[in-house]
Amino acid sequence: MRSLTALSFLVSLCPTLTLALKLPFGVHTVDSDTHTHVARQSSGNVSVPIGNTQNSFYYSNITLGGRTISVMLDTGSSDLWVTGSVPGAQDTGKSVTLSYAVGQAAGNINTATLEFDGYTVDNQAFLLVTNTSSFSTNINAEGYNGLIGLGPNSGSAISKAIGSSTGDNMLNRIFQQNSSAQNYISLILDRKNDPGEQVTGQFTISEVIPQFSNITSMPKIPVETVYKLTNQDQHWQILGDKDKNVIGPDGQPIQVDSIVPKAPSGQLVAVFDSGYTLPQVPRAMSDAIYGRVQGAEWSASNEAWLVPCGQLINLTFNFGGQSYPIHPLDVSSSDFDVSFANGSPACLGTFQPITSAFSLIGEYDMILGMAFLRNTYTLISFGNLIQGGQDSSNPYMQLLSLTNTEAAVNDFIQVRLNGQNLINSSQYALLPASQEQHSPESAAEKKQHYEEMILSRWPYIFVGCLIFVILLVGCCVWRCCRRRKAKAAAQQKAAGLLPGGPNSAYAPLQDSQSTASLVMQPMGGSAYDYKSDDTKSAHMGQHP
Repeated sequence: MRSLTALSFLVSLCPTLTLALKLPFGVHTVDSDTHTHVARQSSGNVSVPIGNTQNSFYYSNITLGGRTISVMLDTGSSDLWVTGSVPGAQDTGKSVTLSYAVGQAAGNINTATLEFDGYTVDNQAFLLVTNTSSFSTNINAEGYNGLIGLGPNSGSAISKAIGSSTGDNMLNRIFQQNSSAQNYISLILDRKNDPGEQVTGQFTISEVIPQFSNITSMPKIPVETVYKLTNQDQHWQILGDKDKNVIGPDGQPIQVDSIVPKAPSGQLVAVFDSGYTLPQVPRAMSDAIYGRVQGAEWSASNEAWLVPCGQLINLTFNFGGQSYPIHPLDVSSSDFDVSFANGSPACLGTFQPITSAFSLIGEYDMILGMAFLRNTYTLISFGNLIQGGQDSSNPYMQLLSLTNTEAAVNDFIQVRLNGQNLINSSQYALLPASQEQHSPESAAEKKQHYEEMILSRWPYIFVGCLIFVILLVGCCVWRCCRRRKAKAAAQQKAAGLLPGGPNSAYAPLQDSQSTASLVMQPMGGSAYDYKSDDTKSAHMGQHP
């Protein structure tokens, strides 16, 4: 990504651009319900089981060099890395560092035979990480020993380092080697501590989960491409519905302007990232979700809202003309050990202001992580992003809602209110809009927003400045020409070559029968030649 000449300007101003999007919030799970590996399914199943660590990490098994390894499933990045040793791995002699908000994964690129979901890929390139001390979390204790990126291959740092198709990521190679397979994946994330949960975490390649096969009839929502300037950082991102991207707790649309320059008016760009525990949304949207809750508190240390755990908060997203309600157990979470300023227990508002993952180059407005994805069955089609594949269509996404609003309310009452239906009591009524609280924007974030405004629009600023310079130069040239013409005319007039000169007398031209001849006299001034250099503008084109 950073090898692009076009990015040199951006990198100088934004040196912390990451290859993947990760949440820096420290996860403190309530219990230690973790597992090293996911239980195997029989070979007759079309899906791979997904493990769940307290709704904070989702992982599955791959076999690499004969070793079974649990890896976090991440639709927000494109590379595979693992810790420990891999039997029979071959070192390519090339190294790379993958930067995440929680730390860096660095090491040498190796190759080994990979098996996943019934597919086998020989000499799959991966990063063998020997030191994870920079990470802010103990990944082994969270239940996984690596990460597998499920994003487009264009975002793969390993592929760039190898410099050939042999370094492509796992999904790219699977789809290329199995040209008859359709180029899509699908996933469901389950919800722990939900008495009404009826799904299990599952992941598929080129197949849909049979009981949710009607996802193929849902609207195909086009994947929005990022700017050509950063097209090697393509995310799985789509547009929300015009003027009703998100419906807030009061049942009204939350009106927020997009920071993406090419986004249509009234629509927000959302990245779908299974590697993000807590979704990131514009600050004004986060405030609208939690700012009217009685007793809500902004936590500066967590950079998130804290709310009473008994507060049911309604929230709905709209994509492709369909509504996707969010389970109230996902709008606020009791899975984190957080407290109000007075020490009493609190629940964390999961839809955080987008700060740590701010889109400095204006690619997206929000990142919909696990707390959103638990509410949908998600299908992602790679389409023509797979070169040489049979699918020539543009990439798209399909979403099937999994949340029944009425059942979700009953679940919330059982879990948070011990079975007592108090959701309509006065203590849980929303405050008037005039009393909405607003989270503070730090000086650093204000600077970040200013940088984003410049960086995301700099091609237009550059072209505008260039046009201004061209017009200014053109105006100067025009004025010089006018002066020269006026000076030449004055010289001619003084020499009597034009009417009005001292030696001239007005005489009308003779008619066509006159024998008088008109004699042209030479101009008395010098001729001025000038050349105009054409000015050409170079337009530098372009998250989740």
